[in-house]
Amino acid sequence: MRAITVLLCGFVASGWSATPSASQDNPVKSEQQILVEIERSWNEAFYTKDLATIEKILADEFIATYDDGTRGDRAKEIALAREFNQQVESAIQDEFTVKVYRDAAVVWFTLHLVGRRQGQREELTLHYTDVFVFRDNRWQCVSSQSTRVSQK
Repeated sequence: MRAITVLLCGFVASGWSATPSASQDNPVKSEQQILVEIERSWNEAFYTKDLATIEKILADEFIATYDDGTRGDRAKEIALAREFNQQVESAIQDEFTVKVYRDAAVVWFTLHLVGRRQGQREELTLHYTDVFVFRDNRWQCVSSQSTRVSQK
């Protein structure tokens, strides 16, 4: 997930959740809802340096292609989260599209970031495509790609 190398030096995305049991108090969530929660949790975990959550989300063979064209593996993604020290004022994920294909899924979404870099307020929009596989009774991300959206 994810280095936003130009503005915030780190990928973002997120949401981690186990499938809840069916009950009146805890309705069953769709796989699409679970995957959106995983993306939101991942995003939050990145900013709060919750490495345990990120480690649980990322598959061992995870590969990211960052918005500057560089690539990184699971270890790099975790290191980016550990070292993250940018001031994020706002990180909003929206425009989710989730497609589930048996034990694989693709999640597309947009991330709108506002923060400070070298004292200057900056805004950045990224489109993400994340690929997940279902194994060990949970969804794990095997690939992530971010594309910076040009400011008009």
